[in-house]
Amino acid sequence: MITFTICLLALIVGYFFYGRFVERLFGPDDRQTPAFRKADGMDYVPMATWKIYMIQFLNIAGTGPIFGAIMGAKFGTSAYLWIVLGSILFGATHDYLAGMISVRNDGESLPELIGRYLGMTAKQIMRVFTIFLMILVGAVFVYTPSDLLAKLTPDSLNVVFWIAVVFIYYLIATLLPIDKLIGKIYPLFGAALLFMAIGMLVMLYIKQPAIPEFWGANGLGNTYPDAANFPVFPFMFVSIACGAISGFHATQSPLMARCMKSERSGRRVFYGAMITEGLVALVWAAAANAYFSKHGMGENNPGVIVDFMTKDWLGVTGGILAILGVVAAPITTGDTAFRSARLMVADMLGLEQKSLHKRLYICIPLFLAAIGLLLFSLSDKEGFNLIWRYFAWANQTLACFTLWALTIYLVYNKKGFYYFVTLIPACFMTAVCLTYICVESKGGLGLGVAHVQYIALTGVVVALVWFSVWKRKAVQTNKGV
Repeated sequence: MITFTICLLALIVGYFFYGRFVERLFGPDDRQTPAFRKADGMDYVPMATWKIYMIQFLNIAGTGPIFGAIMGAKFGTSAYLWIVLGSILFGATHDYLAGMISVRNDGESLPELIGRYLGMTAKQIMRVFTIFLMILVGAVFVYTPSDLLAKLTPDSLNVVFWIAVVFIYYLIATLLPIDKLIGKIYPLFGAALLFMAIGMLVMLYIKQPAIPEFWGANGLGNTYPDAANFPVFPFMFVSIACGAISGFHATQSPLMARCMKSERSGRRVFYGAMITEGLVALVWAAAANAYFSKHGMGENNPGVIVDFMTKDWLGVTGGILAILGVVAAPITTGDTAFRSARLMVADMLGLEQKSLHKRLYICIPLFLAAIGLLLFSLSDKEGFNLIWRYFAWANQTLACFTLWALTIYLVYNKKGFYYFVTLIPACFMTAVCLTYICVESKGGLGLGVAHVQYIALTGVVVALVWFSVWKRKAVQTNKGV
């Protein structure tokens, strides 16, 4: 429990110290925000800071910091280290800067922001890539809660029935003004998710389970059951995404960037929500270790572990919160993914979104594409697993592009070497994503883990050479954005 406590305190300290450093690096001021400047009653709606924080937390979390942390905990104490350092130095910095740059640019969607700093080619690629990722997120987070609901209800209410129900809800939530449904019920769901995490945190200290320490028998070694084929690098860094860094987060930040009343609340909203998510991930990584120490690592369904641990430690209340977390959390993430996709397409085509028929023009094709992916996943027992693998890789790849765009933003707008704040994470995540897609046997190139270090090194060298050449040209032309 000493390692866990140190990591817990480090996350809190990181918010106050490193978070303040990143905030000063950006330099928020008192200029009018898009929520007032472009108010439309649909997407640009001023909301209270606490409410935006809770919505942002729920949007970026879903079941990610729970399920990802549980599976990542199999790799050993390195999971704790990644959650802490990833959240403070990578994820929260990524989320804050992406969100604040969106605020400065009228709440622009992520592909437009990336294009602003990486150029038109990158913008066009990211438009397709990011919208596809949003559809993947929607499909993934339709199937997961629908499958659970089908198991909890009579046989007549099967998976297909619940998929239809969830899709209808998604369509309604995507079309309604952000303050009518999302603004009212999401803070409550976010509070429930936090309450469950706090309850598990309290029980960790009451139960004092045997969980690994940094200085234990395995140290930072890989404890994964099939460690030879699943090295910590890159697999753990893809398994634990939402609890450390996730490109999906930057797609959600523009939703809240359009609702913020003041730039000065950005650290609480963007950086704070990510640190909170890291805290949730840390708690569940520890709870998973407690489960594995008793029952072994044979269980690969994180939902089963969540159900067992909450009922065992929190009783009936825990069971209810577990169902809420496993069902409501992914649903709320899925619908905001579709909402983000609608806004991305609207930004790309220059379509105003006050008119219902124009929102429908965009939503109908998006939902049809998601239905197509779901039909594929239902037609093949490995279909859903394949979609999940591509989602995991695409998610972290998007974080790479966002980090490179943020690095270029810092080069253009700041003095000195502050761009290293995002350059180092950008290089690291480039190595992770390139390595993962090359060595992944199902859905990737299947080159084998023996080539991991060479692929990673090549990726970092190429990225740094590209950046150095670009930076030299940028300095010579004195170009600014």
